[in-house]
Amino acid sequence: MKRNSGFLTHLALLSLLTLALASVTWAQADNSDQSTSNAKPSASDSTTSQSTTSDKTTSQSTSSDTDKMTASEKNETDIAKRLDNAANVLTEIMGTPDKAIPGNVLADAKCVMVIPSMIHIAVGFGGRHGKGVATCRTANGWSAPAPVDLTGGSWGLQLGGEAVDLVMLVMNEKGMQHLLTSKFKIGAEASGAAGPVGRQAAGSTDWKMKSEILSYSRSRGAFAGINLNGASVKQDKDETAVLYGKVIPFNALLSGKVPAPAISKNFLATIRKYANVAAENKTGE
Repeated sequence: MKRNSGFLTHLALLSLLTLALASVTWAQADNSDQSTSNAKPSASDSTTSQSTTSDKTTSQSTSSDTDKMTASEKNETDIAKRLDNAANVLTEIMGTPDKAIPGNVLADAKCVMVIPSMIHIAVGFGGRHGKGVATCRTANGWSAPAPVDLTGGSWGLQLGGEAVDLVMLVMNEKGMQHLLTSKFKIGAEASGAAGPVGRQAAGSTDWKMKSEILSYSRSRGAFAGINLNGASVKQDKDETAVLYGKVIPFNALLSGKVPAPAISKNFLATIRKYANVAAENKTGE
């Protein structure tokens, strides 16, 4: 009986010891899993994550640069088209001598401004807005082009809206000085009038005595003088920055202190062509 009791006691102790060892093993395994779960990413994983972030940043930067480049290229294209359109306007106007700017008027012009497709909206109170380019005579020929902006209104009972091509001639030194200030109003700081067309100027010098600025417009093929009193002319600084890479003072551009950019070659060649022809015809009269 005693022998059986001792055997049972040993068996119970052995069972308790086995259970304790199993509990310790389970606890260690559980701690190991938690340690693995909470472990920091390896250097390789961190590098991969940083590389992915860097790729995204690079992609975003490239996309942003592309957008900026596209906007810049668009602006350059716009000013290039405006210069070419200005040359085309002058060529088409001067292509019909009997209905063009008179040669003796163009021969005496100190500066020429061309604003292609000026928007003229007229419903009761008319409004105008246009962008163009100007150039002036210098000791070395015609100056580098200066981008200009024209805005203003006109009173009158008018209906309809249209885009017109505009040519403005600065006829004397006083008018040129107004232009060089980079902002002036026609009819206030500078006197203006509708310019004579074709043979209207022959034998007359009234236009030379009365106005600093003569203006012409062309709409739907019809070309005539136009009164721009009340309109303001100023330097277009944004377009200047696009054309020259930075904002250059109006005075420096129109007085011949800055080289003309390559994209203005056609515009300046057209100005020289018709100005020279006008001067030759005036000399021969």
